[in-house]
Amino acid sequence: MREIAFRRKADLPQITLRATITGLLIGSVVLISNFQFGLQTGWVSMMSLPSALLGFTIFKAIKPFHKHFTDVENVYVQSLAVAVGTGPLAYGLVGIIPAIEKFLTPEEAGGQIFKLTTSQLMIWSTGLAFFGVFFAVLLRKQVIIKEKLPFPSGNATATLISVLHGSETLQQTKKYLHYQPQEEEEELLSDVSLEHPKNDIHEARYRSNIFNLSITFSVSALYTIVSHFYSGLRSIPLFGSYLSLEYMWNFQPLPAYIGQGIIMGLPTVSYMLFGAILGWGILAPMARHEGWAPGDIDNWINGGQGWILWISLSAMISDSIVAFVVITIKSIFSVLFSLDDEEEEVESTDDNVDYNDNVDEETTLIASDENRIILFNSGESTYTELRPRNLFRSKSRESKFDDDYIDHKKHSIPPITVILGLILSSVLCVVCVRSVFGPIIPYYALVCAIILALFFSVLGVRALGETDLNPVSGIGKLSQLIFAVIIPANHPFKILINIVAGGIAEAGAQQAGDLMQDLKTGHLLGASPKAQFIAQIIGTLYSIILAPIMYKVYNSVYEIPGSLFRIPTAVVWIDCSRLVTGDGLPPHVWEYCLIFGIIFGAISLVKNTIPIENKLSKYLVFLPNGVAVGVGMYNTPNFTLARFVGGIILHFWNVDDKIALIIFSSGLVLGEGLLSAFTMLLTSFGY
Repeated sequence: MREIAFRRKADLPQITLRATITGLLIGSVVLISNFQFGLQTGWVSMMSLPSALLGFTIFKAIKPFHKHFTDVENVYVQSLAVAVGTGPLAYGLVGIIPAIEKFLTPEEAGGQIFKLTTSQLMIWSTGLAFFGVFFAVLLRKQVIIKEKLPFPSGNATATLISVLHGSETLQQTKKYLHYQPQEEEEELLSDVSLEHPKNDIHEARYRSNIFNLSITFSVSALYTIVSHFYSGLRSIPLFGSYLSLEYMWNFQPLPAYIGQGIIMGLPTVSYMLFGAILGWGILAPMARHEGWAPGDIDNWINGGQGWILWISLSAMISDSIVAFVVITIKSIFSVLFSLDDEEEEVESTDDNVDYNDNVDEETTLIASDENRIILFNSGESTYTELRPRNLFRSKSRESKFDDDYIDHKKHSIPPITVILGLILSSVLCVVCVRSVFGPIIPYYALVCAIILALFFSVLGVRALGETDLNPVSGIGKLSQLIFAVIIPANHPFKILINIVAGGIAEAGAQQAGDLMQDLKTGHLLGASPKAQFIAQIIGTLYSIILAPIMYKVYNSVYEIPGSLFRIPTAVVWIDCSRLVTGDGLPPHVWEYCLIFGIIFGAISLVKNTIPIENKLSKYLVFLPNGVAVGVGMYNTPNFTLARFVGGIILHFWNVDDKIALIIFSSGLVLGEGLLSAFTMLLTSFGY
């Protein structure tokens, strides 16, 4: 009867007023956090795990609300929060828009200086907000149901929610499928409710986790307040005053960065540290010594940071192009082989099973092994035992439960709705971008950008599903490279067009990836895909209003770019655009770009082609990732060092409870994220 209980979960209330308000509130906190970290370092997170944790904590703390708060309603909450929180990256407000407003010269903009108003930013955000969402719905059945890509973060979020609520995921339900006529369906359904804790141990564990969350949140919040008044805490000269003043080697013990390092893992932050040492410890000092970058070390134009930026770009672009080609080839073969496997499975099923006359369409699997299959008829509440001649039917029936455990007519979005939504959102994108930038952006460029966005969305979703990394930054660079060919070299607005087109492609891939992670979480917990789609639409509508307002607030309160918010992603966008459209490079940097481009391209080829079952695969972790190295190179060392500390903490974490690890890191990240709004208020009043 567990199967019946799991099937019924999609019918439980999910789109509720209380869940919608909670999701919007949590999403607002995540959005502010992502602005804070995005403008500082370019790092933006979905924060699906902390969102699910906060949703549970809020409902648990408010007694009248916690009744019947289910795991599937929590899926709706975190889906809504993610849709709101990722707005700064999806709409280019931490990279593309600052690049246009802060670094685009009048010559590159046809004699204009772009300073977009709040309403223009909302129109721009509206244009980028929806087509990726509709396209993700089309991909759901292929990547989640048929291919069953793992989506590690979506899987981890489902596990966290199931632990918090004491419920079961899809895998756990299938594991325990068996004939239990004495077990009541209502009793099983009660297991998904918050008010039905498994036992006292579960309650004690919850209280311990919330206590740990409060401690780490408080530590991060306290540091944020104290460092606001004592700025010396942001840049501790751990390696001496000379390296601090001349080469920016400082340590910033920001708890949020440590928490981010825990989330990223030791390999990724080690690659970033390697990039920081390579860029800020070797290449930038060398360029300064040779007179190739005579300015201050942190000068983007003629200093060491501006010089090594091109090398970081070559590493990221080379890594991204190779990974792009490999993933494309793998995707084509994967789809072809999945179609062949499906045909073989159907043939095997039809030829090798003895059917009983009383088995009809309402019959579903209860248990199976090599000797028998027990089926349950939901219409007549009867059980039937079949004797298969082989194991093919058993496997097919089990995957049938995987594919069709919900009422698709009731809980899925009709294909006509998705197709019309995709067409209308694409037209909306063209109209909105043209209304903001006028005829400067030609129609053919926008159409090509949307087509590329849809194509890149497939690659981004597949990469995210297999590796837990959505290469949106690499996708943006690849689109810039393609548009350097599409747009004539003598076009007066080629730089602006290149940036805008790249932003559209990046937005589509990022939105599709975020929604697919959420859909994976919902699939594992039995949530309604339609409810999650509605959550994404509501969150997006709210985000296209809130995100531009917060962008304007940050620009009015802080000096951007400045020592606190260096907006490195914006510099990467503008310089990459200038590079691919033919502008000159700093002295002698092209030789190093070529060398490191070849090196990281070869590394990417090795890491993306050696299968995991190969004996050599365990050593691939020692080969640095080009994108991570590039991020460590274009950010100042203080941002990387704190994250490396987080990776070290994760490596030596002796607690087997991964939920405790998630809670520990979430508290550190959310503490500064929430208090950054308070420090912004203090700054606006002159404190």
